[in-house]
Amino acid sequence: MKKLLVFALLFGLLSGSFAQTAYQPSAANLENRKWFAESRFGVFIHWGVYSVLGDGEWVMNNKNLGISEYGLLPTFFNPIDFDAKAWAKLFKDAGAKYITFTTRHHDGFSMWDSKASDYNIVKATPFKRDIVKELVNACREEGIRIMFYYSLLDWKRDDYAPLGRTGKGIAGRHVDRGSWDKYIQFMKTQLTELLTDYGQIDGIWFDGHWDKPDANWHYDEIYSLIHSLQPQCLIGNNHHVAPFEGEDFQMFERDLPGHNTTGFGTAADAVGNLPKEVCGTIAGSWGFDIKDRQQKSFKEVLTYLVKAAGYGSNLLLNVGPMPNGEIQDYQQERLKQLGEWLKTYGESIYGTEGGFVAPTDDYALTKKGNTVYVHLLNTGKDNFLIPNFKFKVSSLTSFDGKTKIKYHQLDNNVLVVQLPEGTPDTADLVLKLSIK
Repeated sequence: MKKLLVFALLFGLLSGSFAQTAYQPSAANLENRKWFAESRFGVFIHWGVYSVLGDGEWVMNNKNLGISEYGLLPTFFNPIDFDAKAWAKLFKDAGAKYITFTTRHHDGFSMWDSKASDYNIVKATPFKRDIVKELVNACREEGIRIMFYYSLLDWKRDDYAPLGRTGKGIAGRHVDRGSWDKYIQFMKTQLTELLTDYGQIDGIWFDGHWDKPDANWHYDEIYSLIHSLQPQCLIGNNHHVAPFEGEDFQMFERDLPGHNTTGFGTAADAVGNLPKEVCGTIAGSWGFDIKDRQQKSFKEVLTYLVKAAGYGSNLLLNVGPMPNGEIQDYQQERLKQLGEWLKTYGESIYGTEGGFVAPTDDYALTKKGNTVYVHLLNTGKDNFLIPNFKFKVSSLTSFDGKTKIKYHQLDNNVLVVQLPEGTPDTADLVLKLSIK
């Protein structure tokens, strides 16, 4: 009995020595989190061979296109009007601090010269150029940082088995021959390429966990690989639940933190303390949809940016380029309008804090030092009652400081703002409030 007890204790000690320790982000990673949290605005880019069909990035699944049928698309994908430098300048002029590019979406097609799969932009299309390389280089020249979207889900490969919630109607797969461990190794190989061949990458944006939420995704191995290759690289995962061990930021799809208007979003009690990012679209879809009529106005995208900042979150605003490599005119126009607005009011967004007063459809508040920026989103009103405002106000003025604005504070921490008659109806009226 004593021998068994000693063996059990010894085995327990040995097992503990091999157990994974809690994730401790490196100094470089913490510094990058700070950069990310101060950036507040990035551009998401959904682009791949699916753009040829002009029916969104989910067309393979939604139309149940077979492997051989969908496999014809790369032969038609020849974006001769793609100009990485023009894109990068557009994003710079928009005021974006980083981009997140879809290196590989759920259709399994890689937008770089991957050695792990010939199903890529260089080997399978007449374009034969490495999109990732050109875009990365162009954005770096403009001082824009790079993050990569990478799909965990794959509608093409046989080793993505057993199938998840999507892709079950896609013909031509042989999942009975699949090997999950082989698929995990494939992803590791591709991620190693992306984090080895393209210089410093500031983040990996995973998507698709929700397809097989109970699968063993080997996140401990994948996340450790990423952090070992590039310690500063931030990891986020669009799984719609509380952050997992090893993740560095938390994203919210088509929703503000703590909201779940989509029905598939992140519950309020799953919002953590990591840097936050809200992602949304200028169009109705992420990828190019030729029949998309849900084009957001400047006020809509600006309100999204301001409310996100009011929650202490970045906005990752998506564009879906056309198959010829151009970004649609109205999407370019929205980015340019945001850029012009940020040239004037950027100090109220970049590097600010949020979350101390919850935004509403009427207002959003951000803070930097002893200055609180009051963004009034509904200037059809004369008076605004802002609850839970616990700071003592010393002055309230227009953004340029030339006009004093009437205010008073109630005993129950309600700030009352009274606009003067004739206040212009703008997309966002920004006021400056000094606190003691």
